[in-house]
Amino acid sequence: MADLSCNIAGVSSPNPFWLASAPPTDKRYNVERAFAAGWGGAVWKTLGEDGPPVVNVSSRYGSVDYNGQRMIGFNNIELITDRPLQVNLDEITAVKRAWADRALVVSLMVPCNEQAWKEILQKTEQTGCDGVELNFGCPHGMSERGMGAAVGQVPEYIQQVTEWCKTHTSLPVFVKLTPNIADIRHPARAAHAGGADAVSLINTINSIVSIDLDCMAPTPTVAGKGVHGGYCGPAVKPIALSMVSEIARDPQTCKLPISGIGGISNWRDAAEYIALGCGSVQVCTAAMRYGFRIIDDLTDGLSNWMDDKGYKNLEDFRGAAVPNVTDWQYLDLNYKTIAAIDQRKCIECGLCHIVCEDTSHQAIAVTKDPSGKHTYTVIDEECVGCNLCHLVCPVPRCITMVEVDNGLPYLNWTEHPNNPLK
Repeated sequence: MADLSCNIAGVSSPNPFWLASAPPTDKRYNVERAFAAGWGGAVWKTLGEDGPPVVNVSSRYGSVDYNGQRMIGFNNIELITDRPLQVNLDEITAVKRAWADRALVVSLMVPCNEQAWKEILQKTEQTGCDGVELNFGCPHGMSERGMGAAVGQVPEYIQQVTEWCKTHTSLPVFVKLTPNIADIRHPARAAHAGGADAVSLINTINSIVSIDLDCMAPTPTVAGKGVHGGYCGPAVKPIALSMVSEIARDPQTCKLPISGIGGISNWRDAAEYIALGCGSVQVCTAAMRYGFRIIDDLTDGLSNWMDDKGYKNLEDFRGAAVPNVTDWQYLDLNYKTIAAIDQRKCIECGLCHIVCEDTSHQAIAVTKDPSGKHTYTVIDEECVGCNLCHLVCPVPRCITMVEVDNGLPYLNWTEHPNNPLK
């Protein structure tokens, strides 16, 4: 069987699946249940400094459901841990002693001054944990207090705090980045400049998932009021993959280890993140949706796929997709595909014809024989290869995209005679 063992920034675990810093990692009971189930690691829910207690509200979760699928997107307005700092530290110490082979990283968030970071780092280091993750991503509640995303949106702050932390701890320092920014490369570069050992991304996205039309307030509602929260779950995966790829192919950060986060719900999601260079992957919503036993599907699926592909360990394919991520201007303008319909599989639903006729290029014809059977065929000379018919077809591989050999050489936009900058 494939070797799933993982090492990122000096932190080792038996597999790359870690629980992200979130409600599932808020206490010893949860984390030990996860480790007993087989999770490779966990990032403890964010700790803050001693002081006024953190007070959470009720309710605090919202959801986007689609076509009967629950929690395709998940929203929360929960803050960092509301449990006393010392209680958390004692439990982290106990968990690490009992589960020495698992990765245990502690998420931290304190005000933006060096002394506060120094004090909490010293206390955290005494737990024996494997590393710390600086939470520069939380978009609600804590950001209004000058922490979380309020720091993560300012590269200069990221670099400064990271430098403080590298000065005051010998533990590996992961920097968790906010997606609520125009260009993810800038905070990643700042973390790298500050000496970060790795970055984690993405944190949650600013969101209002719905409006309760009875009380006319965002959900979740608290006494008839609502606020923006942090969005996660399967719906954010495309955004996260894009941001991970930007860091992985940026010359200034391409050597920086990445812990991938965002909508990881199955082994294939994890493989995609690793193919973009991630050393570990962090999961939250899927665990909150299905429970900790989902780890069996994650590890078995990834291992079986790696066996099928001949990959012996994660390094055999980690980053393999990065060279194939490019900019639009370098795509081959002469490459052409057209749709092909397998009539044996067609169920005559007509969706391909409807969407092409109404919203695309009128490249699918329909005929009806005397028995009432509808036949849908592609008009090759009209098909531009947009892929829409393939995407809407409900039957797997009924519609495929076939490459057309037009004999033309590779030509990208930078070389095109119509490019005004050429």
